[in-house]
Amino acid sequence: MAEQNILSPLEKERSSADTALIEKIAKGFMVESEEDMTPGYKKALLTQLTVQGDTELLSAPAYYLASRDAPTINSRIAVTAIVHDELGHANIAYRMMEDLGVDKHQLLYGRQPHEFKHPYGFDQPLENWAEMVVANGFFDRAGITLLADVHQHTSYGPLKRALVKVDREEVLHLRHGESWMKRLAKAGGEVREALQRAVDWMFPISLEWFGLPDDLKRHSGQLDYRLKGKTNDQLRQIWMNSTVPLCQGIGIDVPAHFDEASQQYLIDYPFPCQYDPDAKRWLFDEPLSWEQVFKRWKARGPMNKRYIEMVQGDFGVALGSH
Repeated sequence: MAEQNILSPLEKERSSADTALIEKIAKGFMVESEEDMTPGYKKALLTQLTVQGDTELLSAPAYYLASRDAPTINSRIAVTAIVHDELGHANIAYRMMEDLGVDKHQLLYGRQPHEFKHPYGFDQPLENWAEMVVANGFFDRAGITLLADVHQHTSYGPLKRALVKVDREEVLHLRHGESWMKRLAKAGGEVREALQRAVDWMFPISLEWFGLPDDLKRHSGQLDYRLKGKTNDQLRQIWMNSTVPLCQGIGIDVPAHFDEASQQYLIDYPFPCQYDPDAKRWLFDEPLSWEQVFKRWKARGPMNKRYIEMVQGDFGVALGSH
């Protein structure tokens, strides 16, 4: 006889409460405070806000260092403004976590570098202007794709309202990247080659940004609670739907194409595959399991420690003063 799954009274109560909340949310209920939440909802929301805040935070030192290669003073000022925006966006996520009982000081200063929950792309060095603007064109596009979905579908009212400001500013970051990518492609020669090299490593790393394929995804809490509306693969398609035509339109190669039969973009290499962070090169002939990818992410990348040291220094002081 199979062993029965016996729930404690507390587990039954939580399960019942979660079911009731999910049903209310499906009918349009908006969660406005911790009193409206179940423990499961709060846990899923805090996970989402941690990733959101950490991603915004870690973009700041990456962009700041890359801004030193800006071709003009006006270009550097533009990136400095972007850095300021990203710190503000991180503070929005952390401030909402603070309202839910999380210590913001602990978030900033009490974690080790490997404990931050940002995408692997922000553990890589951005070493020249081409990489800086592709980061705006690719990474900020990934951020917009994810947060636009959250803004449209989230059941958490404070986050929905806060994302109005975040979305408007992220669109400006994206436009900065796209316009500069077009300029660099048009310039030709070594400038165009640098742009292509940046796209070669940053396109695949952005595809990983959206996480596990849907057929392997195990956790559906964010969808159940309507903290997001679209699946990982749907979001990946939305990102490619803008990014692939952008690159093709300026004559820059990307390892993906539109498939007429399926009416979706297909990736032209085994996904996922091995990455050499020292050479910034993808080894398309070395496919990986997602378990191996998680190990790479968990080990973090070459700039992880330096970026965290920066945000726990001057950047962290600036954020804590908001």
